[in-house]
Amino acid sequence: MAAQRPYIAEARNVIKFHDRISNDHINKGENMSSILPETALILVAILPSQRDFDIARLFGWYRIPLKSAPKVISVDYLAFYQTKAFGEAERWQIAYVAKILGHELTCRRDLIRDEPNHPRAHEEYFKLQIGPLQALERPIPAGDWKRITFFYTTGEQFQTARTVNDLVIKAQEERDVLWHSLRERALQANEYRADALPESAIDPAVLALLGAFTGLNNNP
Repeated sequence: MAAQRPYIAEARNVIKFHDRISNDHINKGENMSSILPETALILVAILPSQRDFDIARLFGWYRIPLKSAPKVISVDYLAFYQTKAFGEAERWQIAYVAKILGHELTCRRDLIRDEPNHPRAHEEYFKLQIGPLQALERPIPAGDWKRITFFYTTGEQFQTARTVNDLVIKAQEERDVLWHSLRERALQANEYRADALPESAIDPAVLALLGAFTGLNNNP
């Protein structure tokens, strides 16, 4: 009999433990907003489905398509924004963060092996290895602007944020400092295409990743 493919077994575990939150994979009770170092570089990432949450929670990884990936992957933490797929009680908020342990570039077919005929099976993805999910003591709601994409922030912003809008760095001088730190991190890590990163934070593509071209940048 043919050996069971690894991801099929994993997928069955996801279904089996869908409603059981393991303390080994989610740590609760700590105020992660204040524990995060002020200088931590954080990428706000999107959780489009419960399945993506389960993969992060149970198996410790998160995927980003290369063609739509943010410019710098070598950050300290991921902060997970939960979309409308999470239902009325948990949608449109950041409730969990996770420390990034490493990353690699691979193909979707190697990440999700039970979907070999998927239209994007041969496309390249970043696979980010992450530590246990850390539950925020107080989730950060989206507020009025809910169509959120990837953007960068810092641990300092997390300490006082009341809504996701508060995570966006709005002063250009502070954006310059953040982008310089991100660019240096990517170069030190020898990231894919790091040498092609813009030097200035006024580059339109960089400003978008700092929240400048979304509704998040509007002052209340």
